[in-house]
Amino acid sequence: VQLQASGGGLVQAGGSLRLSCAASGRAFSGFVMGWFRQAPGKEREFVASITRSGGRTDYADSVKGRFTISRDNAKNTAYLQMSSLKPEDTAVYYCAARADYGGTYGNPHLYDYWGQGTLVTVSS
Repeated sequence: VQLQASGGGLVQAGGSLRLSCAASGRAFSGFVMGWFRQAPGKEREFVASITRSGGRTDYADSVKGRFTISRDNAKNTAYLQMSSLKPEDTAVYYCAARADYGGTYGNPHLYDYWGQGTLVTVSS
């Protein structure tokens, strides 16, 4: 599956952005989708994940209550709605896909497909 992330940009602290991840190729509905981010000089970290039907979502503690992950299988697209953004949310955001064979959804090494990343910059 090929993934294309979009929607990043510059936003003031307290603002909102919605990221999109468009998938093509293999059946999108067969994959768990995840969002990860990487800030300069830091390791890639888990942000959120959503199972194939959307029945389960998981979030990093740092974004819980502010970010919402969702998916539209009919449109082959996953979303990350980000609200109450903080300067520490500044990073390149990546969407990723993996088969659903269990295990932790927050481990980036278990994801097989990655998008190219979209930059989110939050100014103070």
